[in-house]
Amino acid sequence: MKIAGAPISWGVCEVPGWGYQMSPERVLKEMKEIGLTATEFGPQGWLPVEPEARAAAVAEFGLKPVGSFFLAVMHDPDFDPIPMVEAELKAFEVAGGEVLVLAADSGQEGYDARPVLDEQGWQTLFTNLSRISDVCRAKGVTAVLHPHWGTMVQNVDEVERVLDNSTVGLCLDTGHLTCGGADVVELVRKYADRVGIVHAKDVRLDLAKKLLPGEINWSEGIKAGMFVPIGQGDVDFATIARLLDEAGFDGYWVLEQDIMIDEEPPADGGPVSNAAASFEALKALAS
Repeated sequence: MKIAGAPISWGVCEVPGWGYQMSPERVLKEMKEIGLTATEFGPQGWLPVEPEARAAAVAEFGLKPVGSFFLAVMHDPDFDPIPMVEAELKAFEVAGGEVLVLAADSGQEGYDARPVLDEQGWQTLFTNLSRISDVCRAKGVTAVLHPHWGTMVQNVDEVERVLDNSTVGLCLDTGHLTCGGADVVELVRKYADRVGIVHAKDVRLDLAKKLLPGEINWSEGIKAGMFVPIGQGDVDFATIARLLDEAGFDGYWVLEQDIMIDEEPPADGGPVSNAAASFEALKALAS
């Protein structure tokens, strides 16, 4: 099992006002200290945008770049996402990276609300996802869709609709899929061959089930501790790992725990302890 880190486990997020944002130097150092050997780049702009500088920032800590989480508006017929994708792929050529993890940006700030797509919007989304997949493939990069709360592809029926109508791969984010009403095990049974990367999140179902009825919003769920270290929530990682192994999956498992922190934690504490617990739980699945 190839395991990578993600800055969101340290509270690093692209949403304005999302708590205290820890520095790349500290986050990458702590990833290395707990034994991780690879990482995603995190939100755009957290690491340097300039390719050589981005490469240097990760290489300083001996971490292999896995790829990046990439928000793009793909449902608007008047907007072409390809130029921004091509710019990111140029950074991949220099800084490294194998997977472009696409989220279907709603065009609104944050993840607490989103518009409703009409049929033209859906068809534009399908077409753009396939176009982006082709552009990435030509550069030796895998494009995957990240179902994500508050984006245009959030609920399980939307995920299946995209997979059935485009050629894009799937980022199996166990937490977001659970929040969107999916039985993740059954989804893996059906689409294991489309999985290009796993975002391994464990989630408390008692809180996640309040999202779709609107009892809480995304930010409230995060603040309430909806995501927990792997092995401490309700996701059946053992079965998911077995099914993916049977399907021949050999991509990265990216350990994630979406959190917010109020201030810089002390030098000997903070999110790193939960990240280490998740790392040990994932390694145990592979033993």
